[in-house]
Amino acid sequence: MLRSVIYILVALAFTACKDYAEPKREKKELSEEFKKYWFSGKAEITSYKLEQARYGEVREGTAVLVYVTEDFLPRIQVKANHQDEKNIPVLKLNSTKKFITGIYPYSIMESSFYPVHNNRHALKVSASVQEWCGQVYMQLNNREQFEIISHSYFEGEADKNFTAPQTNLENEIWNIIRIDPSSLPQGETEMIPSFEYLRLQHKPLKPYRVNLNLDTKDSLRIYTINYPDLDRKLKVYFSKDFPYTIEKWEETVKSGFGDNTETITTRTEKMKSLKTAYWKKNRNKDIYLRKKLGLD
Repeated sequence: MLRSVIYILVALAFTACKDYAEPKREKKELSEEFKKYWFSGKAEITSYKLEQARYGEVREGTAVLVYVTEDFLPRIQVKANHQDEKNIPVLKLNSTKKFITGIYPYSIMESSFYPVHNNRHALKVSASVQEWCGQVYMQLNNREQFEIISHSYFEGEADKNFTAPQTNLENEIWNIIRIDPSSLPQGETEMIPSFEYLRLQHKPLKPYRVNLNLDTKDSLRIYTINYPDLDRKLKVYFSKDFPYTIEKWEETVKSGFGDNTETITTRTEKMKSLKTAYWKKNRNKDIYLRKKLGLD
């Protein structure tokens, strides 16, 4: 009995030390400009007018991107409450969408935690979708492999626990743009699509063939993600200069079944942006900030 307990403790200790199989790339040095903007103790909140394609029609709504830096615990992969040299500083993105389909509402949230030193894939990605039919949730943790858990109310998609090879993640692209867009992957490669897309279109989580291109038009840069096997294309428009703000994005997909398929586009347009420690703005007197963002 004692020997079994010792074996278990040794195995746990060994596992705890092996957080990542992924080779670490060279750490990107952070500029003073970057540190001044992102380590100011405030988050950047940007609101967007949303035209969301769903069920073959375009629905009006709002989207919000919330970027903030925080210390991340490398093994259990949650926000650290205390400073420690082993913590990993990440740029976190919480992305939300709200829109109405007929009588019932949709609420979508995705979170990605990406190292500010830009030397490995996202440490964690999660997503949830809620609507009156039910809710779904998916989470990826970057350890020895990509470890994924998924829960859904749909038949055949209920409770799953599986792994995937470490590769490019569409969800982390939004973080890389804000850190160093010159390091965005380009050319023909593989990528795991956004969790939002996978859940709404009921696609399996796996790497798909993708063509990636970074271009410039007028005052904006455009990053295009094209999945030929999924009939899906995403274009992200962002400013050429630091802090590389996301100005808008467009997602074109082909959806439906058999002969009843059509191509339809989701579009966003930037409304307002502000920097604030929003976690402290939770009183009734702070509601005016939603009006400043055009979310009232």
